[in-house]
Amino acid sequence: MNFEFNEDQIFVRDAARTFLKANCPPEVVRRVLEGNERYAADLWQQIVAQGWAGTAIPEEYGGLGMSYLELVLVAEELGRVCAPVPFASSVYLATEAILQAGSEAQKQKWLPQLAEGAVIGTLAYAEKAGATSPATLETVVENGKIYGRKTTVADAEIAQIIIVAAKSENGDGASLYLVPLRQEGISFESINTIDPSLNHANVILNGASAELLGVDGEGWSMLQKILDRAAVLYAWEQLGGSETCLAMAKAHAMERYAFGRPIGSFQAIKHKLANMYVKNTLARSNAYYGAWALNSDAPELPLAAATARVGSTQAYYFSSKESIQTHGGMGFTWEVDCQFYYRRAKVLSVVIGSERVWADKLIKAADRVEA
Repeated sequence: MNFEFNEDQIFVRDAARTFLKANCPPEVVRRVLEGNERYAADLWQQIVAQGWAGTAIPEEYGGLGMSYLELVLVAEELGRVCAPVPFASSVYLATEAILQAGSEAQKQKWLPQLAEGAVIGTLAYAEKAGATSPATLETVVENGKIYGRKTTVADAEIAQIIIVAAKSENGDGASLYLVPLRQEGISFESINTIDPSLNHANVILNGASAELLGVDGEGWSMLQKILDRAAVLYAWEQLGGSETCLAMAKAHAMERYAFGRPIGSFQAIKHKLANMYVKNTLARSNAYYGAWALNSDAPELPLAAATARVGSTQAYYFSSKESIQTHGGMGFTWEVDCQFYYRRAKVLSVVIGSERVWADKLIKAADRVEA
């Protein structure tokens, strides 16, 4: 089995890397981090003009009709530059939810707008601390109106639509609803996270209109499918950030001198860089497995997604931390860019469930395969 990307896919990756290097330098990330912008709107418009938001959306719905193999490469390059845009919540979550669960009418209405960036979407299911399950859901829908509170929703104040998990008396205990955000009955509570370059907010739903997405009572199983698919995409984004952390650490180790020689020549620094490389290489192997399962919609997707998610989460956090350590005392300062990746690593590690949640999914998926 050949896991290498083909020439066309490599072209997509290289084009994305060149574009982002020119249009998303560290100054853009720092601008959003230090300013009052919720995201880099100018960069977002440039990204959607490239067609990336519609990479895996079929052509009949206004997308490029490419595969998920192209999309994971775009995700990796966005992670490589720590792009402060709502790409993940809109593409990995909302778009996937509509692709997987939406009716034909919903797809015709929303996917073209998501593909061209006219609409930004997100997804919300968590309501309180701890694991979320159908039994813990308190959000309800009555006569087409939705009531509840969702916590720490990515890009909630930016998005125009949100996919919401609500309690159901049927089936698996949950249903998914599509809720336009610019209407009465919706308010927000802004949240300050460790990474201000990504917007997060609590969403209060108090009688807003909601449209069923998918089948009533099958929302929880569909949500798990959406999260598995998103986990692979997030894993590639995390991998891109982790690779940059290693590159930054290596460059500094070669340029910084102590006792008349580069610090990269000292065994302690060599071990740091080697350990980062090993974790990144393992994460990449797992990410390849996830990309294959996602693109082929393989039965192994839950196992592959959890494997990729856990591996990339661990690699990104480790590399971001060790990059700061390699930079020494200056690595902890505001002026050095290491902080971008440490912040992003921490936020991405919990955005669709913590490492512990995905490790538990990995164990359960492995048990099912063995059975």
